Amino acid sequence: MTTPTSLCVFCGAKPGHDPSHLALARAVGTAIASRGWRLVYGGGRVGLMGALADAALAGGAEVIGVIPDGMLVREQGHTGLTRREVVADMSVRKQRMIELSDGFIALPGGFGTLDELFEVLTLWQTRYLRKPVGLLNAQGYFDDLIAMCEGFIAAGFVAPADFNALLREVDLDRLLDRLFTATA
Repeated sequence: MTTPTSLCVFCGAKPGHDPSHLALARAVGTAIASRGWRLVYGGGRVGLMGALADAALAGGAEVIGVIPDGMLVREQGHTGLTRREVVADMSVRKQRMIELSDGFIALPGGFGTLDELFEVLTLWQTRYLRKPVGLLNAQGYFDDLIAMCEGFIAAGFVAPADFNALLREVDLDRLLDRLFTATA
C-alpha cells in the first residue's frame, strides 16, 4: 500500500474579514480529499485552519494537525483529526510539518502564515529542502507580497530562480496540478 501524497497548507488561524477566504480554505480541503491526498496543517479548529481541516475530513481525507502546546487554547486545538501532534513550540511545529509533507501551499493568513511560507522558501533557497512550494494568490491576496519579493530580486538579495521555485497561481486546481509535476 502506498502512502498518499501529503500536502501541508499554511493559512490563518483567524477567518479574516472577507468570507471568500473561508470558502477558499474549504475548497482547498475538499480538493485535497478528492485527490486522495493527506492534509498536514497547524492543528487549529478556528479560522481558515478549522475550515480547511473540516472540509478535508468531510471529504474523507486523512488530516494531521501539528500544534504547539502553548497554542492549544488560543487556536482551539482540533480534536476531531485523524492525528494531532502536540509539540513544544512554533519552531518544532514547522520542523514537524516539513518532515510530514511532500509539498506546501500558502493561503491567506498573517504573520504565522508568512513565517511558515518563508521558512520553506529559505530552506529551498539554501538547498536544504527540495519539495514544491506554492502560493494560492486568489483574488490578488498576495499581490503586494509578490511585488515585495520582486523588489528583493531587483535589489540583488534573491536569485530569480529561487523566487521562481515558488509556484504562484490564482486558480486552486491549476496550482495543485502543477505542485507535484514541478521539478526540483
